[in-house]
Amino acid sequence: MSDHDELLARIQGVSRLAEFNQWLGLEVTAVAPGEAELVLQWKKELGQYSGFLHAGIQGALIDTACGFAAATLSGHVLASQFTVRCLRPAVGQSFRVVARVVKPGRQQIFTAAELYATDNGEEKLVASGDTLLVPVAS
Repeated sequence: MSDHDELLARIQGVSRLAEFNQWLGLEVTAVAPGEAELVLQWKKELGQYSGFLHAGIQGALIDTACGFAAATLSGHVLASQFTVRCLRPAVGQSFRVVARVVKPGRQQIFTAAELYATDNGEEKLVASGDTLLVPVAS
């Protein structure tokens, strides 16, 4: 098994430990050192009153992807702060969030993410965000 495959398997294993991620149906599709990509299929339980992906779910996707990106470099992390910018209504059959570490550190890790919606084969940026994460002992 390659280092890349081991890293992907490790992050997928971490994701499986979270009941919330299982309830969402979150799939870790790609990782690399300092990077993570997650995919979520639309289901109506994730919508808000107008049928868009709920902003809370958008925040959870950004937080989770950023956490996984940081975890590829440092192991266990906790979010200290995160920001979400909803750029347009999040409508689609699936959603893809891509996160990367902006600045790693021993006490703080800065990350950023973009959330895309795929609707009828067309992908659009619907939200962006960033997090400040703190490495913790496992």
